[in-house]
Amino acid sequence: MNGNVEKRCVEVGKYIRDTGATVRQAGIVFGISKSTVHIDVTKRLYEVDRDLFEQVEKVLQGNKAERHIRGGNATKEKYSKSKNN
Repeated sequence: MNGNVEKRCVEVGKYIRDTGATVRQAGIVFGISKSTVHIDVTKRLYEVDRDLFEQVEKVLQGNKAERHIRGGNATKEKYSKSKNN
């Protein structure tokens, strides 16, 4: 694996662990696609830093569990804005 890819995996993993960011949010911050972030933290990070991988995995599981709440809030906000217009 390329050294730059390994470094990026660790940086993205630390960012997600420290901030609780979603894959999409991390992609925006690092200027890479959410697919690349996902591959970095679920496959490549496992090979590079297993302890960090396990910490990131916990954050991602939490984000996945909360996903339906964020989607519901976004929908609620969308329709409340359209009623006000």
